[in-house]
Amino acid sequence: MVAKLPEEEHPKQAFGWAARDESGVLSPFDFSRRAIGEKDVCFKVLYCGMCHSDLHMVKNEWGTSTYPLVPGHEIVGVVTEVGSKVEKFKVGDKVGVGTIVGSCHSCHNCTNNLENYCAETILTYGAKYYDGTITYGGYSDIMVADEHFIIRIPDTLPLDSTAPLLCAGITVYSPLKYYGLDKPGMHVGIVGLGGLGHMAVKFAKVMGVKVTVISTSPSKKQEAVEHLGADSFLVSRDQDQMNAAMGTMDGIIDTVSAMHPLAPLIGLLKTNGKLVLVGAPEKPLELAAFPLIMGRKMVGSSGTGGMKETQEMINFAAKHNITADVEVIPIEYVSIAMERMLKADVRYRFVIDIGNTIKSTY
Repeated sequence: MVAKLPEEEHPKQAFGWAARDESGVLSPFDFSRRAIGEKDVCFKVLYCGMCHSDLHMVKNEWGTSTYPLVPGHEIVGVVTEVGSKVEKFKVGDKVGVGTIVGSCHSCHNCTNNLENYCAETILTYGAKYYDGTITYGGYSDIMVADEHFIIRIPDTLPLDSTAPLLCAGITVYSPLKYYGLDKPGMHVGIVGLGGLGHMAVKFAKVMGVKVTVISTSPSKKQEAVEHLGADSFLVSRDQDQMNAAMGTMDGIIDTVSAMHPLAPLIGLLKTNGKLVLVGAPEKPLELAAFPLIMGRKMVGSSGTGGMKETQEMINFAAKHNITADVEVIPIEYVSIAMERMLKADVRYRFVIDIGNTIKSTY
């Protein structure tokens, strides 16, 4: 039976872990979720992935952070209550929330299922909601969101290793599809073998694409080829290897968020090849026009994905048994995990066991 709520429902007491300043340290934090509206879904958070953007936001490296800040936008759990006009979900459903919890619903992007590109997109945490309150993320025991921004998680997917799909997964799935790099027999390079990179390898391989992992770390070759199933591996600092692969790739998904040269990557592309940036370095990358002109090559980019495409990605993952490789941690370990993330010391995504390790107020 669907549990409907009276519209005068009071705000929900919540408990999470928050950053209070730019130090990168998080600590326990009591706060309130908004009262459940008629189209809202409330769910008990069981797991929350740790995205590299959480680290940027906690340390205010993009200059947009508001404290106290509760990070987390790879959030999965089980529905506990629904508003009176909720149609898609019922109590007991497995659900998730990704990077956004609001948009205008009427602009060109919203009407074309691209809510993530809406000029009025509301991010899952650290943003201002319609009522003027600041949004809080998934490093917390409960979540309340409009049903439009809720994703259904198929029962066949384990929640802990599915959580990162709500950001890392859709961030690589979307450009593979949009830029036409999902065609069997194509050759696609994946730059970086972290949270995004390892998901890009998994999706591309299931799509029938020939995959080459491009990394600065020779030590990752065995992992890329034997564990993740990449067809080949290039050490980007080895000029002989890079020269041998020039002009062989239809496209490249560049997941790296640190400063790195683009010219060698452009050299790997065939004529009409596409270099797609999904990482977000803090400083501008240098881009020379001449190497692009000589091969009619393209440098593009991609954000996460709209709600329709995100659900499509989750369903695709369930069909092909695609999940993230994760290290599950207790909430008390989160500040240490932030420091390890800074050093890329994780294989490949930290996921916080919210359900078993956070004090629940719900």
